[in-house]
Amino acid sequence: MIRALYTAATGMSAQQANLDTVANNLANSATSGFRRRRLQFEDMIYQNVVAPGAAASTSTTSAGLQIGLGTRPVSTEVVMTQGEFNQTGNQYDLAISGPGFFQVTRPDGTTAYTRSGNFHLNNQGQMTTANGDALTPAITIPSNATDVTISQYGVVTATIPGQSTPAQLGTIQLATFSNPGGLNSIGGNLMLQTGSSGTPITDNPGGSSGLGTLQQGYLENSNVDVVEEFVQMVMAQRAYESNSKVIHVADDMYSQVNQLVR
Repeated sequence: MIRALYTAATGMSAQQANLDTVANNLANSATSGFRRRRLQFEDMIYQNVVAPGAAASTSTTSAGLQIGLGTRPVSTEVVMTQGEFNQTGNQYDLAISGPGFFQVTRPDGTTAYTRSGNFHLNNQGQMTTANGDALTPAITIPSNATDVTISQYGVVTATIPGQSTPAQLGTIQLATFSNPGGLNSIGGNLMLQTGSSGTPITDNPGGSSGLGTLQQGYLENSNVDVVEEFVQMVMAQRAYESNSKVIHVADDMYSQVNQLVR
């Protein structure tokens, strides 16, 4: 019965982490470019009362008697499905149709990656995120430029007074990874490269690497399905209650044993 108490406790702890993950998904259901998380579990070590394959007699072997000792969260899977597009009309809002990421440079000089394309201009005319991280490669829009256009292939052009044809101001590049689920989320809609993600593969939108194309004047919504998250929340609650019931039953059995020795 001691095993039952501790085993059920691991189940309650695991479901608490599961509910925390669901809560984070729901909290970010309106966050541009957010990718929902899904908690992965694994069973813990087993106690071998009778080891599988042990000799039961001179001619037979035992199937074994193993008692599991619970579960634990092992990883958080990032679900990389495409979110729906939301038309904003803002000329600096960009959505990626495909698996690529925008590249931005953080204040410490490191490169981060994001699916959130709500860009702005800083006081130098550079395209930056809402937190001021500059888009990489840098795109600078002159202060007198009008009719800024960003093609689906990432080419940025604008009308400059005194010029008869639109000026090309640069090309936005995208990046992807062999394992994008291995990126390290650090908040602020940003992710960092890790050993698990692999090195970035960069290319222009619409290129041969298949990173996707851009849509100007749109933002990608979170890929969180609120209905699915509510289902997961109910399942986590029921699993938590079941494990709690196991602890209650084990406690009652201990009480019965204590009554026997009185």
